[in-house]
Order: sequence, then C-alpha cells, then structure tokens
Amino acid sequence: MTDDHAQRGIDFDKPNAARVYDYLIGGKLNYAIDRMFAEQILQVRPEAKELALMNRRWLRRAVRFGAEQGIRQFLDIGSGMPTVGHVHEVVQAIDPASRVVYVDNEPVAVAHSEIVLKDNENAEMVQADAEVPADVLEHETTEVLLDFDQPVMLIMAAFVHFIPDERDPAGLIAAYRDALAPGSYLALSSGTFEGQGEEVRRAAEMYQKSGTQVVARSKAELRALLDGFELVPPGVVFTPEWRPDDPAEVGEHPELASQLALVARKN
Repeated sequence: MTDDHAQRGIDFDKPNAARVYDYLIGGKLNYAIDRMFAEQILQVRPEAKELALMNRRWLRRAVRFGAEQGIRQFLDIGSGMPTVGHVHEVVQAIDPASRVVYVDNEPVAVAHSEIVLKDNENAEMVQADAEVPADVLEHETTEVLLDFDQPVMLIMAAFVHFIPDERDPAGLIAAYRDALAPGSYLALSSGTFEGQGEEVRRAAEMYQKSGTQVVARSKAELRALLDGFELVPPGVVFTPEWRPDDPAEVGEHPELASQLALVARKN
C-alpha cells in the first residue's frame, strides 16, 4: 500500500462493493481483491455483469425522466465510480446547467470522481457518510451547488440494500425527504429475493462473508420506506420493467434482474 493509498483509507484486505460493481460493469477502478471476489460471484451468478448493467441503464432512464419533469438538481447518494453515462452526463446533455452532487465514502470512487469532474463546475463529489444526512446536506459543496428550496432528485441506486433494518433505512430516507422541496423525486433501486432462485441468496451470503451486509427487500418492504412520497407509475418493478426505452428490453423474465426499482414524488 502506498502512502497515498493509506492517506485515502483504501483497504486492500477485503473487496469493496463499489469497486466490485465497477468491475462488473466493465470499469477499471478496482483492485485484485475486488476482481477475485467478483469472479467468485460470477461463478455463482454468471449473469451478474448483465444484472449490474441493467441497474445502470435503469438509473440513466430514471434521471432522464427527472430532467424531463423539469428537475435540474440531482443528489446521488452512494454514487460509486464515475463511469461513462454517469448522472451528470445524462442530465447535462439535456440541460448543461443541471447541477449534480455525488456522495460516497469509498476513497477510490472519491478520488477518481474528483479527476473526472475537475472541469465541470456544475458537478462535484462529496466524501461523506451518507448515513449521516447532516454531513451530506450541510456540506459546503452541497450548499453551494444545490438549492433545497427548489426540487431535487434524490438518487439511491443500489444503496439501501446495504443498510440493515436496525440502522433504520426508513428514518434515513425520511431525513433526506424532509430537506427536499415539494415536487422533488426519489429514485431508488435495491436487491431483492422476491422471485429469485437459491443462487441469489448464495451470492448475498458471499457478500456477508466478505464483510458487506446485504439486505434484500420485497416490493412491500420498499414501499414501506416511502412515507411522504407518491410512487410514479409503473410503481415498484424489476429494473428492466421501469419505463424501458424499448419493450423488447424487458424480456420474458424481468425478475432475473434481481433488483427492484422505483421513482417516487414528494408532494
């Protein structure tokens, strides 16, 4: 480990979920320990790369939907690695003045996001623990870029399934919700065991053993997290079912995506 790695708090002793996800979607911001673990996941779930890409494609559709509704501010919680087609690229293609704040506590994600965004005055990365909303909402960067008197799209893509019930995910979402103006949106996706085979549980157990807790939730459990929000049609569905660009993308078995997704509006 180099001094820079140590200073940034990068841990090479165990895989990191954000870096594993980066590897699965074809990124290069990962290390041997992450690739080794990802390959073990692929042995259990050979389709894991395509499933990660499904979630990424849903995210792009969701933020494009937000932009089409007039949203020009985006707060991406647990944003992960800065890959091609990230939120700022999608929404700034619609309106270059759209502002994006990414939030993550993974040092590699933060470091590379800072590099990718250095020439983009309307998008920045905040290094913070997203489970402490005040650290995010009151961060200088957030306060400069986002006006919470105006609608914001809050993004929690593949985030809440890392928050067990004892850490109160409903309360966490509510804390962010209370900061949002009426007309704001929440875009959320989460792993699920609903409609899944035993291999999905085995993959989740592998994450648990690696030190990353994963809590898969049902449609009903995700709806229970949405107090103060109204679901946008089609509601809570598997990621390829959420407003696909082409109906053919859904396929005969959308449940194979293993992730549920939704967008909801604060009234």
